[in-house]
Amino acid sequence: MKGVGRAGDTLFLHGGQYLKHLYGNVKRLSVIKPFDPWKSDLCTCRLKYSLHPYTGCSHFCLYCYATSYIGRKPSSPKKDFLNRLRRDLNYINRELVVEISSSSDPYPPLEEWVMLTRQTLRVLADSKIKVLITTKSNIVVRDYDLLLRTPSSIMITITTLNEELARKLEPGAPPPHKRLEAIEYLSSKGLPVGVRIDPIIPGLNDNPLEIEKLIDEISVRGAKHIVTSTYKVRFDNYKRMIKAFPKKKMLWKKLYFERGERLHGYIYLPRSIREKLLEPIIKYGLKKGLSVATCREGLGARYFKAPSCDGQHLIVEHPIFNP
Repeated sequence: MKGVGRAGDTLFLHGGQYLKHLYGNVKRLSVIKPFDPWKSDLCTCRLKYSLHPYTGCSHFCLYCYATSYIGRKPSSPKKDFLNRLRRDLNYINRELVVEISSSSDPYPPLEEWVMLTRQTLRVLADSKIKVLITTKSNIVVRDYDLLLRTPSSIMITITTLNEELARKLEPGAPPPHKRLEAIEYLSSKGLPVGVRIDPIIPGLNDNPLEIEKLIDEISVRGAKHIVTSTYKVRFDNYKRMIKAFPKKKMLWKKLYFERGERLHGYIYLPRSIREKLLEPIIKYGLKKGLSVATCREGLGARYFKAPSCDGQHLIVEHPIFNP
């Protein structure tokens, strides 16, 4: 079993390799896919599947890395998605978590009336599939009833409490206060919720005092876990960022292109700066009693104080397991 390690009770990736038999009959899968996008040792996620009801993403976040391979386009429902999903359930390893979604947000604005993600959850709940929701949208609260029916956890991304900054960075996503309300509502229903404070961008949302205030806000509303990471440059997202924040161009050019390092197709900040930016989040999150981890940073155990990075470990706190 070379290349595979353990976090908690579930296998997770090392070196970007996975044992294919653990994913079931991969060749028969249509919409449920093994999660292994980077094939690198920087990814510390446990083995899981990814599932995207939509292609594209109407949140149009400036820093989005996924646009480099899925393009920058509005959310659109995938064709014949639910029938393909039902077929896929015959071939997956049901011990693994299905994440909805790792790139195209499952709750874009049109989900309010299309309800494709809600229908997806109903199919998964009927089969008691373990689900990890990752979203920037408060629409997720609508589906608390289905999330209560199947083992699940929810990770909501909040990059800043500054509403003006959030509108520039994430123009199609709900404002931060709506996401905070979603955390509180879902937590009140007994659902385990965590927060992605991601990405941390030098000169924009890296003020330690503001980050502490954000952690205070999510903690008091019931969040149990934080995963965080720094902004990683790809040329398409960098062009959007410097267009929106021209005064930061020289700073970012120096930090990324002069001092940064290229890792697996991205330009990272220097390690020392990443440690400096992320350490306050780790320390303050732990102080508030939350589990805390980093995502694709490679900074070691000091920056990884949780059974999982992505929030899978929260599923054991679901009401199904704690009646």
